[in-house]
Parts: sequence; C-alpha cells; structure tokens
Amino acid sequence: MIRLGIIGCGNMGGAILRQWLKAGMFQPEEVIAADKNPELREKLQKELGVTVTPDNRQAAAAPCLLLAVKPQYAPAVGQEIDGAVKQDALVLSIMAGYDLSMLHGLLKNDQAHIIRVMPNTPAMVGEGALAACRGQYVTDTEWQRGMELLSCMGLAEEVEEKWMDAVTGLSGSSPAFVFMFLEALSDAGVRAGLPRALATRLAAQTLVGSGRLAQETGLHPGQLKDMVTSPAGTTIEGVAALEKDGFRAAVMDAVNAAVQKSRSFHA
Repeated sequence: MIRLGIIGCGNMGGAILRQWLKAGMFQPEEVIAADKNPELREKLQKELGVTVTPDNRQAAAAPCLLLAVKPQYAPAVGQEIDGAVKQDALVLSIMAGYDLSMLHGLLKNDQAHIIRVMPNTPAMVGEGALAACRGQYVTDTEWQRGMELLSCMGLAEEVEEKWMDAVTGLSGSSPAFVFMFLEALSDAGVRAGLPRALATRLAAQTLVGSGRLAQETGLHPGQLKDMVTSPAGTTIEGVAALEKDGFRAAVMDAVNAAVQKSRSFHA
C-alpha cells in the first residue's frame, strides 16, 4: 500500500527519502517516487527498492506527498498534477520561495493540508537544520507527524511563515558559505605546509566541533570566540585579519542576498 509520494528526487528529495527509510518512517514498498530523469529513477529503484515513475500524477495521489522540485519547474508540475492530490492528503513542500498561498494555488486547492519546509543539505547525514510553518488546515495529528518526519533529519523548528525567507538565507543557503569557508581553511593549511587530506579533515572537524560546542553550551558566539582568543596570542591576530577584510560583513551580505532572492519568488 502506497503511503508516500515524492515529486522530485534530486539532491534534497533523494536525501529526505533516504533518511525517512533509514529511520523506518516508511518502508520501500510504501513509496512511489516520481522524477523525469530516467537514470535517477533507475538508481533509486536499485538502491532503495522503491517504486519509481516518470508520471508525477501517480505520486501526487499518495496520502502523504513531498514536493521537492525546483521552483522554476513548479508551474509545469502544477499543471501535470491538477486534480490528482487527495483532499485529505498531507503535503510537505521544500520548494524555496513558494509560500503557502502560492502552494494552494499550485495545487488548485484552497484547503489543502500543507506544511512548508526549508531544509538544508546536512539533512543528508541526519544533521540538518529544518524550519517548518503550518498551513491553517493542517490538523494537530498531521502536524505532529510532519515534525516527526522532519526531526529524523536533524533539528526541526516551527517558525512563522513571515520568517521563511530569512530561514532560507540563513540555514537553507549557508551550507554553501560554510563549505567555502571549509575550503579556505583547507587551502590555508596547505599553504602552511600541511597535506591536503589532513588539512581538510582537521578543518572539517573544527567546524563540526565548534557547532556542537555552541549547541551544547548555549553560550553566545562572542563568548565562545573569547575562550579561544588569548591576549596577544595567535588567534587574536587571525581575528584582526578577518575584521580588516570585512569577514562578518561579507557573511551578512551573503545571507541577505539569499534572503532577497527568496523574497523575489513571491514578490
């Protein structure tokens, strides 16, 4: 019996499916995954044992539906699945920039049970940051189920919809910025004489550990920074160099640019 349909099985859609199967939220025989890419369909079928199809309407008929297509493809998908989504289906959407009103229009159903979600790529390894806002027709039971599904991929937070663009820029887009920082740290290690693989391992673990330290202590980032910066020491020299080059302003500008792009989808 099919319980889950997925439309769009690229990086995020595929990652979410893998995490749900790994956590036992669904069994392979309960899933139908729709994607237009035949190579991707073959890979999913062989790797995960789920039913695959190029027909989005088949997936749209499932009682729980994940919309994971890129926003530029949404209008075409909406036309294809017109009338296929059941009235009482729970719909989770990870389409950036598509607010609840737009999703209702896409599904041509003003009372659809929709949870809008902004995940990020660390969800691929169960360490994601996921923000969700609840559509007005989502029942308490559906909301609880939705948050259970999201929580198996990392930290899941309920937010007001007005914050979703900010979330998109902050946690949705920022893994790319973090990976750029990671690459720069690795380059710096190589410049100082370290082998590339060693430099990357040390840099990656530093990012992992720093995040964990912030989560578990609950201390302000400035306090954690001060714990490392001894007077007249090596770290404060590096901090001064970052400040001189506008590090924090550049990060804030990058997040703001992503926020503004998200807002442009529903301006």
